[in-house]
Amino acid sequence: MISKQHIETICGSHLAGTDKFVTELKIGADNQIRVAIDGDSGVTIDDCVALSRAIEGSLNREAEDFSLDVSSHGATAPLTLPRQYRKHVGRDLEVRLQDNTRVEGTIVSANDQGVLLSWSERQNKAVGKGKVTVEVQKEIHYNTIKEARIKLRF
Repeated sequence: MISKQHIETICGSHLAGTDKFVTELKIGADNQIRVAIDGDSGVTIDDCVALSRAIEGSLNREAEDFSLDVSSHGATAPLTLPRQYRKHVGRDLEVRLQDNTRVEGTIVSANDQGVLLSWSERQNKAVGKGKVTVEVQKEIHYNTIKEARIKLRF
């Protein structure tokens, strides 16, 4: 059986000194290896091919057969690392929290603990009848996020 740690080491060595990083690494039944990568400046097909060759060149097919799939993280895939939130500052994010509530807003900033979102909402006036549109900001800690996806605009 091919170990996850061995594949992580190969990926780490290959991606060192670049702005690319692993967002997903799974080894399934029958040594089905799946690696997803992302980068601060995006990921190209050449990046995926180069990593695939590095992994394949470090494994011995004679000893163990395997299948390998290296791909980009994907525009619609959930964010998994704080680094990805920082990459998307200024874009719209849809968040589902651990308690299943949903929050949508624009990423204002992100750090290692959480992400700051901003959105407009209608609220009752403090005095009198009617509503007023206000800008709301909320910091959301990563440990309270169940799933977060960038909202794509077409």
